[in-house]
Amino acid sequence: MKDICGNINLIKNIINSIKNASTEEKSVEIIAVTKTFPYQDVLEALKCGVKHIGESRIQEALPKFAQLGENLNGITKHFVGHLQSNKAKKAVENFDLIHSLDSIDLAKDIGRHAKNINKVQNCLIEVKVSHEASKSGIAPENAVEFYSECLKIPNILIKGLMTITPIVENPEDARVYFKQVRSLFCDLKRDNTDFNILSMGMSGDYKIAVEEGANMVRIGSSIFGDRDYGNK
Repeated sequence: MKDICGNINLIKNIINSIKNASTEEKSVEIIAVTKTFPYQDVLEALKCGVKHIGESRIQEALPKFAQLGENLNGITKHFVGHLQSNKAKKAVENFDLIHSLDSIDLAKDIGRHAKNINKVQNCLIEVKVSHEASKSGIAPENAVEFYSECLKIPNILIKGLMTITPIVENPEDARVYFKQVRSLFCDLKRDNTDFNILSMGMSGDYKIAVEEGANMVRIGSSIFGDRDYGNK
């Protein structure tokens, strides 16, 4: 029997304990990553107070959103997977925040589709700290130039950074990557009040991510249990 509410409360308590141990005040949003889980699990999480849900496949997310219907009123929907240009239109129409902006061409597609529906689409730049060929994102050394180019594109608003660390056996080994992206985030933020989201950390390493300054964490299996397929 899944204890979704218990898991959510445990994660909140852990994050609060990290905040209380820090001299820096943090407000940390928990995204319940609902990809591969049925809408009944998502509904349970919403009843337990979750305000943010994350999906990574358009074709899976839209039928689930339809099933949830009015239960999604007031809920922020996050697209957390790699986004192909041919899916950009649906992502803009159905998601509040896109976490995986990783090319100027994609940014232009998102901006164009957002303009068509009179929307400003919130996005995060995905920073690639892994050397794995399968991972997407902008190299840290190119992020400042990429951010500057994105600012020229109408109808998108860059809200911050997202990263996925390499797979490590010891979560502590992810700390160096979180530090790197936090440093980049601070460099880009400066006096820009719109640039305020640092999305780092998943089920296996969110504690380290919060210690290193994440204010948004993406958690799936620690809330819902093991998936039948897909990534953590």
